[in-house]
Amino acid sequence: MDKNQIREIIARRGAYELHDGDVVNLGIGIPTLIPNYLRPGVKVLLQSENGLIGMDADAKEGEIDTELTNAGGGHITKISGAATFCSATSFGLIRGGHVDVTILGAMEVDEKGDLANWMVPGRKVSGMGGAMDLLIGAKRVVLAMEHTAKGTPKIVKQCSLPLTAKGEVDRIITEMGVMDITPEGIMLVEIHPEFSVEQVQAATAATLLISKDLKPMLQ
Repeated sequence: MDKNQIREIIARRGAYELHDGDVVNLGIGIPTLIPNYLRPGVKVLLQSENGLIGMDADAKEGEIDTELTNAGGGHITKISGAATFCSATSFGLIRGGHVDVTILGAMEVDEKGDLANWMVPGRKVSGMGGAMDLLIGAKRVVLAMEHTAKGTPKIVKQCSLPLTAKGEVDRIITEMGVMDITPEGIMLVEIHPEFSVEQVQAATAATLLISKDLKPMLQ
């Protein structure tokens, strides 16, 4: 698979996590592709922590409004009825538990549901952003990420990078499959047909539990 195929597989599967009427926050990177693959009839409200609910597609040339950006600074459009407000109100929505699901990227995630997604020691970073608040405030936390980084597993027994939050991840989606965080560990519940269970385990630094109802990955 090339990079674009991997990103599409992950984003397509991520779209199945969203249901009609959900208030959704999408992290930077692969999660931003998910609205392109929403199922017919599913309409969600996209919330951005910089102060907007009702985000729509990225702005094309000629559509750019310099006052409308996503949390990463990219120019976006808005749906009819969208609302803008201060970031304090936006974080009030997040911390108040009004976001149904957040889908984020990750540098590392471990078998306890701990997540590291904001810095690598020794490298200059812009900061954690709203990830910490989203992990604590959203009703459901899903990661949409590549299974490895240059061949190194991103799903590990214990995170080695600085944590964003502890024990808040519910589900992991990669190009290889779908895994749930359970009290017993990470359980593989769906697998992409191009991979075997042995290949998924070989690319994972934590020991996977295999669901007795393991299914092909939704696409």
